[in-house]
Amino acid sequence: MHSAPYGSWRSPITATLISDGTTAMSALSSNGEALFWLESRPTEGGRNTLMCRHENATRELTPAPLNVRTRVHEYGGGAYLATHEAVYFVDFRDQGLYRVELPSGSPVRLAEASPATRYADFAWDGARRRLLAVREQHDADDSEPTNTLVAIDAIDGNVIELHSGHDFYAAPRLAPDGARLCFVSWDHPNMPWDGSQLHVAEMAADGTLGNATIVAGGAAESIVQPEWIDCVFPDEAEYAEPAWTLGARHFVSISARHVVAKRIDKGAQSLAVIDIDQGIATPLQSEWAVFDSLTRCAGDTYCIASRADRAAAIVRLAASVPEAIIVSHPTPVDPHWFSTPQSIEYPTRDGQAAHAYFYPPHSPEFTAPPGELPPLLVVSHGGPTAAARPSLNLRVQYYCSRGWAVVDVNYRGSNGFGRAYRSRLDGNWGIIDVHDCEDAVGYLTRGKRVDPDRVAIRGGSAGGFTTLAALTTGNVFRAGASHYGIGDLETLARDTHKFESHYLDRLVGPYPAARDTYRARSPIHHVDRLQCPVVLFQGLEDRVVPPNQAEAMAEVLRRKGLPVAYVAFPGEQHGFRQADNIRRAIDGEYLFFARVFGFEPADPVEELMIENLPSHDASR
Repeated sequence: MHSAPYGSWRSPITATLISDGTTAMSALSSNGEALFWLESRPTEGGRNTLMCRHENATRELTPAPLNVRTRVHEYGGGAYLATHEAVYFVDFRDQGLYRVELPSGSPVRLAEASPATRYADFAWDGARRRLLAVREQHDADDSEPTNTLVAIDAIDGNVIELHSGHDFYAAPRLAPDGARLCFVSWDHPNMPWDGSQLHVAEMAADGTLGNATIVAGGAAESIVQPEWIDCVFPDEAEYAEPAWTLGARHFVSISARHVVAKRIDKGAQSLAVIDIDQGIATPLQSEWAVFDSLTRCAGDTYCIASRADRAAAIVRLAASVPEAIIVSHPTPVDPHWFSTPQSIEYPTRDGQAAHAYFYPPHSPEFTAPPGELPPLLVVSHGGPTAAARPSLNLRVQYYCSRGWAVVDVNYRGSNGFGRAYRSRLDGNWGIIDVHDCEDAVGYLTRGKRVDPDRVAIRGGSAGGFTTLAALTTGNVFRAGASHYGIGDLETLARDTHKFESHYLDRLVGPYPAARDTYRARSPIHHVDRLQCPVVLFQGLEDRVVPPNQAEAMAEVLRRKGLPVAYVAFPGEQHGFRQADNIRRAIDGEYLFFARVFGFEPADPVEELMIENLPSHDASR
């Protein structure tokens, strides 16, 4: 064991390893005989490809340059549907609908489309040989797009409209007898997790839809993943996550009487088998910590599972021990290098409590000199209606293995802790989230677990807003990193896409009536308060957060003589998908913090242009 200052430990967890070697899996589903899922490949520019596993053989159905991704709601989801005969999918490049005949066909275009006409969240209407889908149509005049439910003929691609009149639609699901259709809708200013409605309508023999009746939901009740089953099980825990994307599966029916469901209690996920007749839930033992995309195939239940020390995998939930049958990528280093997250609950300044995952510094080869406390990185997740989860996070482990502590904050407003916890951010975005990040630092410094003089904060998108808000309203943090962070709430409210166009009504206030609040909360109007070094990473094709916001922040920091680095990525949108850019953002952020806090990284990293840095050449 070697002794070296915190932050200067050598580590095999490199930015290149993270960017090139981490294939993500999502959207697991089945046609009853085979498993299907999407793989996102950073080395191919973040391209999503559709995979199939049948009779222990795995193959790719959508070779490059096909990219299985829909832009409905901009965040997408529900980009493909597998039937017994074919798989239907959306190609990101033209938003066209394509078909691959099973078992070994080649992709062919089914329906003419354009980036202005988008489809998602498919269901199969076998009796009529057609797909049911959500359609989003964008007009050339930049008015708000129109969302409807449609049916698409699986032979000639002809499209007919089934239902319209609501701002948003999701989850069209046909009854087993084909005679009824259920679907979800919601309207401005609600987000789907605030309030939505479940409709049921008769399906005529000619395929037209009768009058729809609302059977559940409302302004303060959210409907997620409707299925044609009876299931009543009251519980204080949550059984779904916010519908940022379409097509998520949080439970699956395994018999006429039983359902396997994901249960989330105080942020901790588990699986339970629910007896519908008896109203009893039996925990399903598992060594995994996070569960997604539950599905049923050939008599077995599967999901995508992950944990803090192991790469995500497709897992078969057998009666005895869950079995990983397909791993997203080999765990890149020995798990002995990984810090184990500790779930913490800490007091907030207003007498309530917030939650976080604390990762202490950890290395099997290095220890720090006696009496030294580690630097701390505070991570603010995006959303903000999202959550930090205890799955393998190599960007966190990159820091911990180099001698940093990391706290991944589930500030009030995060999901997984109940509606009341999530609602505490209403009207308080930019205040409570900032306070909860600062109070996490206070909690850890009082416990003498971190060095209060070496505390940095990092966030992307909405997490970047929290980061910038913290840096312009307080003095807890000594440095910050914003990745495509929101600096101007007014711009976001005026110019963002339809799905989020009223999101801030609840988090900040109705716009423009609450314009003064928007300006008061926007970091871009308070850049004069910045008193610490900041590094900004920005995609130049970002429509959610235009590059001029990051550029304005950088210019003010330059004028004030504070250390600043601005890294722009051509071709990137809201979030980085290209492997080289991911690597540069990881290494660049770490090198920036290292230079600011005055220690030398043990591992070679690409140099970063940092302006106004004392005792260092600006070219570094």
